[in-house]
Amino acid sequence: MSLRTLDLPTPAALRGRWAAFAAICAARGWADSCHADDGVWHFDDGGGNWADLHLVEDGRAVLIGHDHEYSETYFAEAAAYFGEPETDLLAGAPDWWAPPVRAAGAQGNWVGFVYGFDGATWWRAPYEVEDGFASVGLVGLDDGRFREQVTEFVQDAPGLTGPPDPAAVDALAAADGDVTPALVRAVIGPHGWDAEAAAGAARRFRAS
Repeated sequence: MSLRTLDLPTPAALRGRWAAFAAICAARGWADSCHADDGVWHFDDGGGNWADLHLVEDGRAVLIGHDHEYSETYFAEAAAYFGEPETDLLAGAPDWWAPPVRAAGAQGNWVGFVYGFDGATWWRAPYEVEDGFASVGLVGLDDGRFREQVTEFVQDAPGLTGPPDPAAVDALAAADGDVTPALVRAVIGPHGWDAEAAAGAARRFRAS
């Protein structure tokens, strides 16, 4: 069976917005919700839905995740556990897709989607059921959704009297991970949250 192509931003296009959102999370003390560590970019919504982007050599990447309400794929042990037909998320995939999936399973995580980026195009296995990607809430897929998520997360920042300046939000993403405390303060305001921790969290996406 042939793999299916996907219309998703490249990892390079995702990085600035993902790093900026990680900065906001770190600023308010929620660093576990969004961060980069050893070549893996992590996002979760605090309610059991998550996504990890694993950077691999030669500009490739593997994006995996699960939505506990809307992932209708049942991969590997999940099929037996839930008594559902298995969806083989690695059907037709090259071998380099598998290690991140095995690592997630070893940590006790169900995997609802597996997408591979070969340096030019995103691909997935052929299946027709909903895999949960559209509902998992991954940050940074487009500018509009990114601005909405940032605005939602900073609306209760101490001393902030209105929504953040859209230009400041865009500048935070445009820094592409090379974030300074000043860029963060332009979004969250000058008081109350940790702009230095925020900048450090964003810069870890550059190190990845």
